[in-house]
Amino acid sequence: MQQQDVLFRDLGLISYSKAWEMQEKLLADNVAIKKEARLQGLDKDPMLIATKHDLLFCEHNPVYTIGKSGSLDHLLYSEQEMEKRGIEFFKTNRGGDITFHGPGQIVGYPIWDLEKIYTDIGKYLRGLEESIILTLKEYGIKAGRSAGETGVWLVANDTKPDRKICAIGVRCSRWITMHGFAFNVNTPLHYFDGIIPCGIKDKTVTSLAAELNKEMDMDEVKALLKNNIAKVFNLRYN
Repeated sequence: MQQQDVLFRDLGLISYSKAWEMQEKLLADNVAIKKEARLQGLDKDPMLIATKHDLLFCEHNPVYTIGKSGSLDHLLYSEQEMEKRGIEFFKTNRGGDITFHGPGQIVGYPIWDLEKIYTDIGKYLRGLEESIILTLKEYGIKAGRSAGETGVWLVANDTKPDRKICAIGVRCSRWITMHGFAFNVNTPLHYFDGIIPCGIKDKTVTSLAAELNKEMDMDEVKALLKNNIAKVFNLRYN
């Protein structure tokens, strides 16, 4: 896998709608480049097409989002209750069910041309999971996967059930990705009371802070995660 250059940007706290618009613009620009290359007969080698890779990190104001295959039955709060609690709601074009985004969470949006990396969505999802797993390992936390359930999980122990620490949901158009992952670092977990996270009823959610019983340095976690994403996908940031 040839090393790829990626433009990394930390957007800080940004509204979900604005971040979504940015992603859609980046995806549309890359799709247009691919269409033009095809018209000119220059699409034989993906490496010669001038698509670009972006990786966006951000935090959002409290918001519930639901994917194309999600069930509104998994939203437990009424519209009035969400308004009272200051939580927005969006139906999205990503995969997956319902999840929460909010402060204290690292939300990552890779807008990548997978034809320059590998054309395998399953492998791409496993790569995102592995990046989170490696980051948790640096804090002494053993994390893994749950069969048939995308995301990163911590297995049950004597005091805690199986719990999810990172949700993942993506969209891919002409092998250009968007949406991504939501990694709970200092996330206030009470927000998950308003949903059945990812539509899974028999498991719960957690955060890095909850597991280590302390507030985490977000910049430190972001730096570790950024480096692990680069290792897993053979990236070089610019």
